[in-house]
Amino acid sequence: MMDKIVRKTLYTAVGIVANTTERLQKAIDDLVSKGRLSEEEGKKVVDDVVKTTDNKLDGYEGRFRNLIDNVLSKLNLPQGDAYEKLEKRIKSLEVKLGLLSKELEMQRKAASTAKIELNEEVSTKKTTRKTTKKD
Repeated sequence: MMDKIVRKTLYTAVGIVANTTERLQKAIDDLVSKGRLSEEEGKKVVDDVVKTTDNKLDGYEGRFRNLIDNVLSKLNLPQGDAYEKLEKRIKSLEVKLGLLSKELEMQRKAASTAKIELNEEVSTKKTTRKTTKKD
């Protein structure tokens, strides 16, 4: 889960960098076409910005991962395999709970049936005693 968030954030950052680089390239091309900057100078500026951005992006990725790890450790949330294990355990317990619930319901029905049968038997015995005493 956290890996997805980190990946999406990094992809967003890469998209922003790409967009910025594209805008920069257009601005440089505009300056070159107006003669305010030589083609060589424009290419150098763009290359420098791309290199600097790439270097900083790696650093930002490391910082971002550290930040996420620190936050997660402070929140004491399960990560990676621990999260998946907990998810599987919960599903297993839900299945067991469902089976126990069905078994309990069957026992309640059996107890209810037994109680009815016992009441009928007691009622029959009482009726039999009354008729035997009258004779």
